[in-house]
Amino acid sequence: MTNIINMQGVSWQRQGETILSDVNWNVSKGEHWAVLGLNGSGKTTLLNMVNGYIWPTTGNISVLDQQFGKTDIRELRKSIGWVSSSIQERIKGREFAEDVVVSGKYASIGLYEGPIEEDYKRAYQIMEQVGCRRLAERTYQTCSQGEKQKLLIARGLMGSPDLLILDEPTNGLDFISREELLSTIDHLAIQKDAPSIIFVTHHIEEILPVFSHTLLLRQGKVFDKGERSALLTSPCLSEFFDTSVHVQWHRNRAWMTLQD
Repeated sequence: MTNIINMQGVSWQRQGETILSDVNWNVSKGEHWAVLGLNGSGKTTLLNMVNGYIWPTTGNISVLDQQFGKTDIRELRKSIGWVSSSIQERIKGREFAEDVVVSGKYASIGLYEGPIEEDYKRAYQIMEQVGCRRLAERTYQTCSQGEKQKLLIARGLMGSPDLLILDEPTNGLDFISREELLSTIDHLAIQKDAPSIIFVTHHIEEILPVFSHTLLLRQGKVFDKGERSALLTSPCLSEFFDTSVHVQWHRNRAWMTLQD
């Protein structure tokens, strides 16, 4: 496998309105990307397209070297781990944490198939890896927001995916919980067998050094894409956000403030 994601001339329209326009984007095996954009920039639409929930109006898409229109999307999704608020909202609060994680093997919300003992052993190993093993046997509704996000990441890893998509995973977290979660993601990304990770955010300070590449999405169009260090600069982001900003680097992370 060489290409994790390949989009060529992709556009998507809804009720006559263009949501994504002429997107060209290639993610190669071994790369971790951040996708940066304000609310309404088209990030969620882009992710739904990668997962095969919506199809391009124009253009071609292949994910994990599987071309859309020539592959079984339901089978493809089993190789994609996805963490998003939409999934979190659909999980029943009374479900046990380990069952939430195991359900990721089947790419389902809830357990409808009979998991085996090996499934739970693997779930506990993954929970240990992402720092939430102690949550086993607790119900989902008793977990904090940060704990729920770790469980969802563990769930996303349960199927040994080749691609892991993290859609604004730090939303709703306080500063300490956010940094703990980012540390978990960083630890995961540097593992030899780590999946390619797409990290979606609208906060540049969350773009960790492990995310070597960044896609800037604005109003449904690719504003720019390339190496993180080249894009997270004061001139580039001032033009991107259409307002004057100042970027400072601290411990190899970019931090942005409005320019006086």
